[in-house]
Amino acid sequence: MAFMRSKTSDPAVKTTPDIAEAAIAVVSGLAFALTSIFLCVLPLTGNIAGARDFVVYWSTGQQLIHRANPYDGVAMMRIEHAAGLPAGYGALYMRNPPWGLPLALPLGLLGLRVAAFLWSLALLASLAISVGMLWQMHGRPKSYVHWLGYAFAPALLCLFMGQTSLFALLGLVFFLRLHATRPFLAGMSLWLCALKPQLFLPFGAVLLAWVLVTRSYKLVAGTAVAMAASCAATFCLDPSAWADYSQMMRTSGFQKELIPCLSVESRLWLSPQTMWLQYMPAALGCLWALAYFWTRRHNWDWMKDGSLLMLVSIFSAPYCWLYDQPLAIPALLQGAYLTRSKVLLVVLAFASLLIEIELIGGVDILSPFYLWTAPVWLAWYLLAVAFKKKRAEALPAM
Repeated sequence: MAFMRSKTSDPAVKTTPDIAEAAIAVVSGLAFALTSIFLCVLPLTGNIAGARDFVVYWSTGQQLIHRANPYDGVAMMRIEHAAGLPAGYGALYMRNPPWGLPLALPLGLLGLRVAAFLWSLALLASLAISVGMLWQMHGRPKSYVHWLGYAFAPALLCLFMGQTSLFALLGLVFFLRLHATRPFLAGMSLWLCALKPQLFLPFGAVLLAWVLVTRSYKLVAGTAVAMAASCAATFCLDPSAWADYSQMMRTSGFQKELIPCLSVESRLWLSPQTMWLQYMPAALGCLWALAYFWTRRHNWDWMKDGSLLMLVSIFSAPYCWLYDQPLAIPALLQGAYLTRSKVLLVVLAFASLLIEIELIGGVDILSPFYLWTAPVWLAWYLLAVAFKKKRAEALPAM
């Protein structure tokens, strides 16, 4: 007689948290709480030079509000140094595509401390909402593993530096939540992902193929509306933004930066002057992603299949900083919910803790030490899925 098993009758589903998970939750909760308190108090001290990237966004907002060029090296360096960046820094720029400039505009209306406080709150909210929504999307399990997302070391680093990767994470989670029920809004949420387009290349290739296969044109309409609105706003703020941005990217020395990721290190090892080599891993990743999607196109599940896709996108990105890796949180939490292996959960928590220890110990984010992070997130997820399949095969047929 056919019957449906409840969640509590399935041995693969945990109904109560265990001691290991509780310990992870306590440590993760403390890390998140201390980070939140520090970020809220720091602007009151006036010393926000450590939030380097936030200072760049604030300086960009200052230029925009005065209808000045946000890619003017002399002006940007003057504002940034006045805001507290060390004199050893040259001019730093907002490298997000120009359609992201409207995001920095409100900062130009605020003083440095107030802007830093509100920006930190926005980033904290993005992380909290993203992890909370993922927990809900997995059925509100009685488990503490989602606390790993709150205290994920790259996410905490993103908070400290004031980077926009957490906004991209929020856009990704909104897409995962809404693509089936509210495709237009899901498409609009992809504007947040477009703040970091280099991190979504295989993911984006499959998204286009999925739209064509499923004819999800409402999602395309939502994306088009959001992108058109932001581009129009950018043009109103600075009509020459795209030309100035292109000039900045050519002359700022970006190509010489030692970013600890597979694509950059491979180019530097093989042929430092051959820039197209830096995009080869992403191109190969796109080919793999399309093949991966095509074999699953009739039963494609963005929550499940998209997890591996996102991890491959991060791993093969033409450039990816450590603070860009919060985008791995949806995949890692899915793997954490799939596996019943306490060892795997502890390994994931330890890997995150190791990064925090190295950052506290003064290891620069440019260090090759961090080359291991993206491959480890990918390998960990594959192990979690493999262990889940192995356990499912070992269960007796019902």
